[in-house]
Amino acid sequence: MAGSTPRRVPRGYATAPGRSPKGVRGGQYVADPTTDDVVVFVIGMRINRLRKVRSWWPTFTGMPKMLRELEKADRGLLAVESFWAGRVLMTIQYWRSAEELGAYARDASMSHAPAWGAFNRDSAASGDVGIFHETYVVPSDRIESVYGNMTVFGLARAVGSVERGERNARTTANQRLATTEPDYVESSV
Repeated sequence: MAGSTPRRVPRGYATAPGRSPKGVRGGQYVADPTTDDVVVFVIGMRINRLRKVRSWWPTFTGMPKMLRELEKADRGLLAVESFWAGRVLMTIQYWRSAEELGAYARDASMSHAPAWGAFNRDSAASGDVGIFHETYVVPSDRIESVYGNMTVFGLARAVGSVERGERNARTTANQRLATTEPDYVESSV
């Protein structure tokens, strides 16, 4: 609507807080990192040959073991989201720092370093299983997020969140980053 003031929370979410299912936060929220940087680590595997279970099974079972290990000790992991699509298994991890992520990866007393060595020795040459990871160190003032009618998820789960409402650095990130304004759009129907 030309000339009107954009709403900070789209109208469509106005009644959601009282109507959302149990465990779902109705309305809109934004992640609220309190540190200068946020470390996002994407890691996963692809099963290239389904019948070669001996090649991919150690990798398949290794990640859950590592995540359980990290839950028990404060090594810098803040939160994890896991996904499975076809032959690809992946986790998105949020870490306090790249240094803590690297220290965990190389610590021979923890699960990752021995598993990494075993993969390189036993499976890498076969091509039966693929692995990948990506690490992003993101300045917190360059993050834009919106969670509408969601459980606590992703970065918001890792660093906390605030309701989208009054204008502040977190709720106006879309303007700083020149992304889309997530306000309500009138339908022509």
